[in-house]
Amino acid sequence: MTTPIPDEMLDAILAMQVTIAWAGEGRCSPRRLGWWDTDLIDDEGGGDLFARLLPQTHAWASLEAVREAARRTDAKARAKMADPDKLRTLYFLGFELDEQLGDRFAAHKRSVRPPAEVLPLPLPLTADFSKEKLVSALQGGDVPFTTVPNGRQLKGKRPDTADGLAKRLCAALVPLAEQYPLPFYKLEG
Repeated sequence: MTTPIPDEMLDAILAMQVTIAWAGEGRCSPRRLGWWDTDLIDDEGGGDLFARLLPQTHAWASLEAVREAARRTDAKARAKMADPDKLRTLYFLGFELDEQLGDRFAAHKRSVRPPAEVLPLPLPLTADFSKEKLVSALQGGDVPFTTVPNGRQLKGKRPDTADGLAKRLCAALVPLAEQYPLPFYKLEG
């Protein structure tokens, strides 16, 4: 039985996911973090193509595409770990929650309202990217982790709320790395 998550909580998680997905792009100019080889949002890159192909939903389509690129990078990194299905990452929060996030994203896309109007984005997704601004937006207190091969295993109790979990996983991206650092919690059992 699926426990429904409040829309505000789903929106908060989606905002974190798309912000990290946007920040992780590497083909844009100027280059952002370079964790995935995409340029799907900026008006001078893939965002222009989406605007011409999908005039009503181009902003959402760009975010959906870059979120998928981030999800795939996350999945590849998880696949290198023992028991990848027992990990919880920013882009793999568990089947039920991931399904609810997908449904909420689709509902926003159908509404045609701009992402900045409906998602509580921690910073604007504009061309003036700054690592310092991103780090400031991600800081959620000290998030202790152990660096393991292929990832950062978070220490301590996993947060009880879905948005709390996503926030801690985002905060564990700091310090920023050359490659996606795969912060994760390991499920017990």
